[in-house]
Amino acid sequence: QLQLVESGGGLVQPGGSLRLSCAASGFNLDLHAIGWFRQAPGKEREGVSCMPSSGGITNYRDSVKGRFTVSRDSAKNTMYLQMNSLKPEDTAVYYCNAAYYYSDSVNDYWGQGTQVTVSS
Repeated sequence: QLQLVESGGGLVQPGGSLRLSCAASGFNLDLHAIGWFRQAPGKEREGVSCMPSSGGITNYRDSVKGRFTVSRDSAKNTMYLQMNSLKPEDTAVYYCNAAYYYSDSVNDYWGQGTQVTVSS
């Protein structure tokens, strides 16, 4: 079964850290561009970070630069989002995404989403 399974969300105080995990099954994550998105209540889903499948530059939205880091572990076929110095405005449901780009189409997968709540 081709899927992404997320874990690691939760409640954290402002200034704290969380690490989200996203395990791929049924396909090789290394061949895919990976990304993290989030959606806060009443807002549109927005991109947080994206990493190309090989080489290239990892991009972050301005509001998380210097605080969030995306990575992947080939041996575990898993991607991560390390979130430090969390702020209340980071509260959202976070989704992982893996995309394989063909010349004229894209095949992508989404995780089920995990809630991150930053509150004192």
